[in-house]
Amino acid sequence: MFDIDNIRNDFPILKQIVNEKPLIYFDSGATSQKPQVVIDSLKHFYTNSNSNVHRGIHTLGDRATIAYENSRNKLANFINAQAKEIVWTKGATESLNLLAHGLSNILKPGDVILISALEHHANIVPWQQLCANTGAILKVIPLDESSQAIELNTAQQLIDLHKPKILSISHASNALGNIQPITDIIKYSKKYKTVTVIDGAQAFMHLRPDMITLDCDFYVFSAHKALGPTGLGGLYGKYEQLNALPVYQTGGEMIKSVSFEETVFAQAPGKFEAGTPNISGVIAFGCAIDYMNKIDFSEQKAYENELFVYLQQQLENISGIELYGDLVQNIGTISFNYKKEHPFDIATLLDQYGIAVRVGSHCTQPLMKSLNIDGTVRISLAFYNTKNEIQQFITHLKQCLSLLD
Repeated sequence: MFDIDNIRNDFPILKQIVNEKPLIYFDSGATSQKPQVVIDSLKHFYTNSNSNVHRGIHTLGDRATIAYENSRNKLANFINAQAKEIVWTKGATESLNLLAHGLSNILKPGDVILISALEHHANIVPWQQLCANTGAILKVIPLDESSQAIELNTAQQLIDLHKPKILSISHASNALGNIQPITDIIKYSKKYKTVTVIDGAQAFMHLRPDMITLDCDFYVFSAHKALGPTGLGGLYGKYEQLNALPVYQTGGEMIKSVSFEETVFAQAPGKFEAGTPNISGVIAFGCAIDYMNKIDFSEQKAYENELFVYLQQQLENISGIELYGDLVQNIGTISFNYKKEHPFDIATLLDQYGIAVRVGSHCTQPLMKSLNIDGTVRISLAFYNTKNEIQQFITHLKQCLSLLD
């Protein structure tokens, strides 16, 4: 059985009182909360092992380097990859920018980069800039109006039509929670040798992606959405393709040799990790991976789905609520509006009851435009939430909506 009481005890922030009410945190899509072991890891590093990595030949330096690289190995095992295929970055956004910079050498004017209508701005703007710099053309897989999802048949038709050089698509939507049919899309695009990039920022914690199964060329994620610290993320790439990318930033650590006449860069992943990295963050993320590994994944998925279905049913029983997105293939995120009320007003009232939700366009303005709305109230659940929290939320939501009527 999924032991939710013990799990919640691992997250100290969930015990606090906000506006004289127990905190109900329904904003894990923005950032997940952190278990005590991750918080303790940060303190332990700076207290006992603070040193730079891959540099000093002394005890602290060796200790820090071993822990740092152990986290790379843990991540590799977690996603079924090789350690040399993983680059530490500041997050999914930097990973996507690194790829948009590095893949410029495969494009010529008129080539197509294909994305979906569900994408976060971080998976739109870098490709727009790449198109501006290379003469490539950005094309979009549209949202199906009836399902409010990306249909596989439509994606396949556009792949056949455009034969894209690059396809970059989210594993799961941050705004709606839709799980995209990426395995089939990746497989289908291979006949055109399309480079496939998957934005896994939202999916990483909920779906635990397997790189061998997905068979994508690149996969990006952010640690802070998967129990880890902020300011850290990663890029997975099939090694031959990863190593073929040009360097993104230059400086110390990412070189093999330097003279005033010539610099020889290190092989991947080192060539992409210039300067002093987020050492404490990487080590703490290793602890986050350890924590996730202790939770039975099938039990986690079943529990999160149970919460999601219950929340969906409760919201559907409130007259005037409109839900958006794919409510079947979903990571546990629901976006909704109430009549013509502004989402900010609803969230402001909910905060008075200690309930944290996200409102706005969720960095998906093109998606909101396709839905003919300005924004939504978003509830993004995680495995540390409870049915009781949902019940409390529904009770207080009804009170808030009565004030707005």
